[in-house]
Amino acid sequence: MPEIQAFRGIRYNLGRVGSLSDVVTPPYDVIGPELQEQFYQGHPNSFIRIDLNRIEPADDDEANNRYTRAARFLKQWREEGVLTPEADPAVYVYHQEFHYAGKTYVRRGFMARQRLSRFGEGQVFPHEETLPAAKADRLMLTVVTKMNLSPIFGLYPDPDCEAQNLLDTAVANQTPLVATDHLGVVHRLWPLTDLTQIARLSAIMGPKPLFIADGHHRYETACNYRDQIYDSGFLSPEHPANYTLMMCVAMDDPGLIVMPTHRLFRGVPSLTSEELSAKLAPCFTTRAAGEGPDAAMTVWEDIETVGGQDSIGLYTQKDQRWVIAKLTDAGRARMAEVAKDHSEAWQSLGVSLLHRLIVEDLLKCKELPKPGYVHLIEEVAEGLKTGEYPLAAVVMPATVEDVRTISMGGERMPAKSTYFYPKLLSGLVLNPVE
Repeated sequence: MPEIQAFRGIRYNLGRVGSLSDVVTPPYDVIGPELQEQFYQGHPNSFIRIDLNRIEPADDDEANNRYTRAARFLKQWREEGVLTPEADPAVYVYHQEFHYAGKTYVRRGFMARQRLSRFGEGQVFPHEETLPAAKADRLMLTVVTKMNLSPIFGLYPDPDCEAQNLLDTAVANQTPLVATDHLGVVHRLWPLTDLTQIARLSAIMGPKPLFIADGHHRYETACNYRDQIYDSGFLSPEHPANYTLMMCVAMDDPGLIVMPTHRLFRGVPSLTSEELSAKLAPCFTTRAAGEGPDAAMTVWEDIETVGGQDSIGLYTQKDQRWVIAKLTDAGRARMAEVAKDHSEAWQSLGVSLLHRLIVEDLLKCKELPKPGYVHLIEEVAEGLKTGEYPLAAVVMPATVEDVRTISMGGERMPAKSTYFYPKLLSGLVLNPVE
């Protein structure tokens, strides 16, 4: 069973840094070079120097590199009182207020230590594939800093939001710590140290499964780090390395938004819309849906209105036309054949149909460069105007229920099947693993 635990988090001392907004950052994996440099040019105690330290020309050995430099910053800031430990073990109530599709939402959750179990061995389930390079990077950073630097995003079933309502009541009269990120999302944090409330929360969460929404690499890294400690002979049952920093959000929380991840493909054959339609038949019926990159919005609105996973918008650069492809019974039968190693639920996902049936089977493109992944339809149009991509696809995101069904079945979705917006901030709370 999942086991959560309060902990003495390491937090920024606002008396030393001023505004929390000036020092926290998005997760490392959504920070490009320009944004990284922007954070570097900002506050001298920006968390960028720890979570995503830049590579310097003098980085040439094991003693002097981006990881050891991050560890030195962390040690220095703790000695100077820039980062300080919580006085008592706490669970951290965490709300994010944001705007999406013309509406204002608040996503509610809490951060705690979560006992680790390998996927397939407990009640923590993955939902997407991971890549080894990212895990190696995070493991090196964990080894040198001895910290979980940012939370893993977990989902749990709670139809009545019992756990979160308990916590919100507990902190209702407390003043939160507040940070606004570079996208305008407002983050509010309340440390909760009341032992009675924490015990009630633990009892509610005990029997619930937990599904990793974001942070698979970091969760697997935490397991690998724990195993290193075990192999060294220093792992007791309550050693902090048995746990990782987890943000828990109820699957039924009204602020839980899943954004689509559209694809901009390189390396596929240059085709007209008619040539593409011929290759997709009889697995898909196709209909003309617009011309030029700016028609992306109309295509997306069409697909989103229907709402099913079996319709995909496709753009061919050769003639700059859009078609909407809809799966047929013949396509379902073909998908069942080419993806027989997966369940019917997995086969029915839009991203599965796109990659396994359209790209790999019908277009015969099994070895492609990494696609461009974008989430806003405006980004699709902008990318297509460069002329770099012979094919683009707009596709519905997997739902939270899809995550639950496929994860409980022991499967993982294709990479980038979901995008939970907004991202959790790094640097709000650090979890020591020593």
